Amino acid sequence: MFSAIARVFASPDLRMKILFTLGIITIYRIGAFIPAPGVDYNGVQQCLALGQAEGGLYNFVNMFSGGAMLQVSVFALGVMPYITAAIIVQLLRVVIPRFEALQREGAQGQAKLTQYTRYLTLALATLNATVLVTMARSGALLGCNPGDIIPDDSIFLVMLMILTLVTGVAMIMWLGEQITERGVGNGMSILIFVAIAAGFPGSMRDIWTVQGWRVFTIVCIVGLIVVAAVVFVEQSQRRVPVQYAKKQVGRRTVGGTSTYIPIKVNMAGVIPVIFASSILMLPSVLGQFNQPAPGEEAPQWMIWINTYFDGAHPVYMAVFFLMTIGFTYFYVTITFNPNEVAENMRKFGGFIPGIRAGKPTESYLSYVISRITFPGSLYLGLIALIPLIAFVLIGADQNFPFGGTSILIMVGVGLTTVKQINAQMEQHNYEGLLR
Repeated sequence: MFSAIARVFASPDLRMKILFTLGIITIYRIGAFIPAPGVDYNGVQQCLALGQAEGGLYNFVNMFSGGAMLQVSVFALGVMPYITAAIIVQLLRVVIPRFEALQREGAQGQAKLTQYTRYLTLALATLNATVLVTMARSGALLGCNPGDIIPDDSIFLVMLMILTLVTGVAMIMWLGEQITERGVGNGMSILIFVAIAAGFPGSMRDIWTVQGWRVFTIVCIVGLIVVAAVVFVEQSQRRVPVQYAKKQVGRRTVGGTSTYIPIKVNMAGVIPVIFASSILMLPSVLGQFNQPAPGEEAPQWMIWINTYFDGAHPVYMAVFFLMTIGFTYFYVTITFNPNEVAENMRKFGGFIPGIRAGKPTESYLSYVISRITFPGSLYLGLIALIPLIAFVLIGADQNFPFGGTSILIMVGVGLTTVKQINAQMEQHNYEGLLR
């Protein structure tokens, strides 16, 4: 391992890219602890010490901000507005023909879609910042009294806080783009990885402190098994062979090559888990905004939500599992178009051995996709349930490190980044990161 690291830093170009990436990560982490204007830092720490911050949605968003949201820092919104905007723009390709046309235009069209994503990110950041500041003013964010977090709630200061939080999101987008252009890996993915990994030591420390070393050891062993399983599945793919016919161009014969279409077992990535968890959090959010007055009895629908939509209830787990499977099929359907793939193959003279070009190829690809998506959806559903099962067994929360969105993102980004470093090393030394 140390020899591999030494080979990485032996290349001056790669060394500068890695150091630049680490510098951007340092700036990002520092911003997660700088309080927003008007926020009483001591009051925030006292509220956090009471441990009254709501779970569910708060823990989910706080995980993607690297703990910055509950600190009410300048980077409190983290990367969630960008993630949401990117997902919305990708889904709109199915609804808006203009977006689909831009997707097919290559680099120029992708740049236009990226610009739309930035605009939508800022719009969502403004909405999220308004909600966050409102909840911080009322004390609902951390379960404390009004005025404990924001002592001075004048209109000017509130507007300044909202502007600061939105600017923080814009700053995060810029930092991510700098990593993509001048560093190693995809910038926003690296920042998401860092935000999630930042809470990893704290989660493990809490398990050690509360549950003891036996449970800690079991969690580590199970975690290693889960990581190994995730790496195995993420690297698994179904290779559909493709043969290109020979063509006579002048005196030369071109074509006749063999290749394949790589179809991953988990084509949807972490998106279905985010979809399912976000939708299942909506009833809890509605319940929080419809709390009964002191002395009044809660309505029946709120009692039903609090009973069955608790993360530890089997009904919630079953619905979460089934929704993850459903969203996996939905997302794969809108991102992989068998008709488009078959048409492109026909244009370039490609065919699948034993399958005729055109409609039969489209039907065959649809058949393969539907079959390969089934085990992939079951895999995502099981991984998503790990934090909920850990909550029942050891009292963990949504920040449990070995499961759900956290482990999928960390392993996926880690594998992609290692591949990019390996590719750059092979360009310089003809020898990869791993021999």
